Amino acid sequence: MARLTRAEAQERNRARVLAAARAEFAERGFRETKIDVIAERAELTRGAVYSNFPGKRALYFAVLAEDAENATPAPNPDVGLTPREALGAFARAWVARLPLATDREAARLGLDLMPEVMASEQTSRPFAQLTRFIASLFGLALERLDPVAGRKVRVAESALTLLHGASQLAAAAPGFMEPFNVVTACEAFADLDLRDTFPPVPPIVAPLRAVDEPWNPPDAIDLLDREPVRTGRGVVAILGLHRLSAAEEMLRAASPSDEVTIAFVTAEPAELSALARLVIAEFRACLHQAFPHSAWPRVQIVADDAGAFAAAAGVASVVDGTEVAIRVRDGRIIRRAEGFGAGHAVC
Repeated sequence: MARLTRAEAQERNRARVLAAARAEFAERGFRETKIDVIAERAELTRGAVYSNFPGKRALYFAVLAEDAENATPAPNPDVGLTPREALGAFARAWVARLPLATDREAARLGLDLMPEVMASEQTSRPFAQLTRFIASLFGLALERLDPVAGRKVRVAESALTLLHGASQLAAAAPGFMEPFNVVTACEAFADLDLRDTFPPVPPIVAPLRAVDEPWNPPDAIDLLDREPVRTGRGVVAILGLHRLSAAEEMLRAASPSDEVTIAFVTAEPAELSALARLVIAEFRACLHQAFPHSAWPRVQIVADDAGAFAAAAGVASVVDGTEVAIRVRDGRIIRRAEGFGAGHAVC
């Protein structure tokens, strides 16, 4: 048998750790699971577990993210063609994944997600930004179904508030929630006038600089449509997980002909990037079942864990507050902005 390369051995060990952790979290729950037991189950040392994951929470988020990304949504022939239909289909896809509709093992596996998110500001702050980011993508998809109806992000925020609440009640009070009522309520949000507006220009817009720099991004897969990312022409934003709320102003300002890419970065990729990938994968599953592809938000999303996209854009180091945007044409960077409102500036 051929000897594995170092990279292959590391990948094999990582897969063994994830499989063992998934089984332990499903059987015992997050709080009762021990790293030593995971290592024993994976037939590895405790050090081998920590060489792949900095802690139990990072491992937990990674397990949930991998499961969400590997799940294949069932095709839905009745995807929404109006905002009301899409809201209903999105809600049905969401509640179908809740504990009352899944097996006991799957319910236990995800039971501790929100307690761990709320455990510290290190996780709750990026989760808040991720939720706002998802709401903006959800709202933009609703708007594409009815372009004359105005901004729909507040409708999306209201639906997500209800659905997250339903998730918590399904875990804390099994049998209390009636899924049909949740779906009906989400559909009704389409008819509410929430006086939703958005300023055409953000309060702060970063200075724009003309440049002439090479653009050699790494290969990457779009987290929304699972296709290779295209960045030869358009705008690219490098956003830290504390600045994801800036995405909407960039998406609204971009030209219809632009390829729009958001590469998210974080100073704690082992833990926080996994959380981000989980949130985006769960949104993608519902988006897939609720909207025709033509209504999907016009954006590519990249998890830039190693900072390769950031480096290609000239960002030497990243933090969770990073906000840099560039405009690309013919394989060159021709515009650059850094700081609040950078995405809007390059558009």
